[in-house]
Amino acid sequence: MIDHDVIIVGGGLAGSRAALEIVRTAPSLRVALVAKTHPIRSHSVAAQGGIAAALQNVDPNDSWKAHAFDTVKGSDYLADQDAVEILTKEAPNVVIDLEHMGVLFSRLADGRIAQRAFGGHSHNRTCYAADKTGHAILHELVCNLLAKGVTIYDEWYVNRLILEEGEAKGVVMHRIRDGQLEIVRAKAVMFATGGYGRVYNTTSNDYASTGDGLSMTALAGLPLEDMEFVQFHPTGLYPVGVLISEAVRGEGAYLINSEGRRFMEDYAPSRMELAPRDITSRAITREIRAGRGVHPDGSAGGPCVFLDLRHMGQEKIMSRVPFCWEEAHRLVGVDAVHQPMPVRPTVHYSMGGIPVNTDGRVYSSATDLTEGFFAAGEAACVSVHGANRLGSNSLLECVVYGRRVGAAIARYVQNRKLPEINAARYFKETTDQFQALLDQPGEYRLAEVRQAYQDCMTEHCGVFRTEAVMQEGLAKLKQIQQQYHQIRLDDRGKVWNTELIEALELRSLMVVGEVILASAINRQESRGAHSREDFPQRDDANFLKHTLAYYSPAGIDLQYKPVTITLFEPQERKY
Repeated sequence: MIDHDVIIVGGGLAGSRAALEIVRTAPSLRVALVAKTHPIRSHSVAAQGGIAAALQNVDPNDSWKAHAFDTVKGSDYLADQDAVEILTKEAPNVVIDLEHMGVLFSRLADGRIAQRAFGGHSHNRTCYAADKTGHAILHELVCNLLAKGVTIYDEWYVNRLILEEGEAKGVVMHRIRDGQLEIVRAKAVMFATGGYGRVYNTTSNDYASTGDGLSMTALAGLPLEDMEFVQFHPTGLYPVGVLISEAVRGEGAYLINSEGRRFMEDYAPSRMELAPRDITSRAITREIRAGRGVHPDGSAGGPCVFLDLRHMGQEKIMSRVPFCWEEAHRLVGVDAVHQPMPVRPTVHYSMGGIPVNTDGRVYSSATDLTEGFFAAGEAACVSVHGANRLGSNSLLECVVYGRRVGAAIARYVQNRKLPEINAARYFKETTDQFQALLDQPGEYRLAEVRQAYQDCMTEHCGVFRTEAVMQEGLAKLKQIQQQYHQIRLDDRGKVWNTELIEALELRSLMVVGEVILASAINRQESRGAHSREDFPQRDDANFLKHTLAYYSPAGIDLQYKPVTITLFEPQERKY
């Protein structure tokens, strides 16, 4: 058994920022960070567009309160406003702190940090490093962790949270390289495991985004919050689904249909291409449904629309959004200086997650907190995004709440003892689980079951939803889950057995997908990213509340908790 004061699961922005804050606050604590990839291969590195903060470098009329209002309105009034206030008030300080660490932000002519327009924001407040912002931030954070002596277990897979009588005591993990199994005991456990985009068949997320932290939390008997709110990013490169950053539209690109018209004037005339993501994704889907989509060759009636950068000119494209140009050129052969990019909505972000308070403590019910268990970043639901996240608020959440939760953990563990754990029990249960998977004489290949599952979620819980379609999806999901027990693995070895990892990840996806569908069926309204064609209106009287979903093999139990409203009363959301 390995002992640490704090074990953080997840090597992305939230986990790394929390680890750094803990060792800054209390240098004597033994802090470890475990990640199934190398930390700088975490999905945070793919965040392109920027990080929002009311620095007032470009717009002197901006303020934290304007940022807070945009965030709450963007969330369709489901965000908890006490959490949003913390997010937006602390934003300028965390960005300056990142700059002092060495993050190379893009600059204005006078040397100050540059800020660009972003969807749903009423001021130019998104700070950026070209279109590689996550990459720039994460590299500096990991360098700082190495300098501070944080223990990093990279390429270890955590497959179980040890939670006993409401107290998190540690995790079970194994080294992918050679299958070595370890029980880790800690005074505090933090999950920063990111999102679950791989529940769907087309996503901007990397292959590691399989919702492991959410699944482990649910399997331990704790609730997941607001899982019905899945963000579709409007501009996934067609047909690969890779993200074309909102920064491209922030710099002035147009969305055009088969008629060559900027169709966003029909849906959000005041914001055009910089409307919030849920509105823009629905607009693109409606254009395609109406036959005004395009084929990549430019002919009408196709499955996508065009993102047109040509009027921006080569110099601006190559200096402001070079990575997006490179992705389109490399993956679909489009030179965006001279040709429009084919795009359509792609699964991008999870607004829901592990329910936490503003110090990152995980809830076990609507009112009760667990002991020793914390979460932050995309895996958590604090909730600053409500029903729809604004672009450039996700990196901000990771850094603001990563720092805040790190400080809270450093205080929390000061007078705590290491918990008692029956390590032999967890060792045996995990060994038995792995061996059962390896020995299973199944008839299905893992890839075909996963593909069927992802196709089912995509078909039955997409941009637009109805009860009939989702109920059909849930029934089909249950059938596919039965196939999981008849999967055959070809690799029976211990050395770098990626097939075993994929089997464990598929278990995670199956738990998360079922929670998403059950939560979505029960929310009989349209709010933010959850758009019901059978309930097209927002219903504050019945659904201005957060969903809490408890998983069990028998089905999902749903409860609710109120939204915290402190600053802005809900009103109609128009752009």
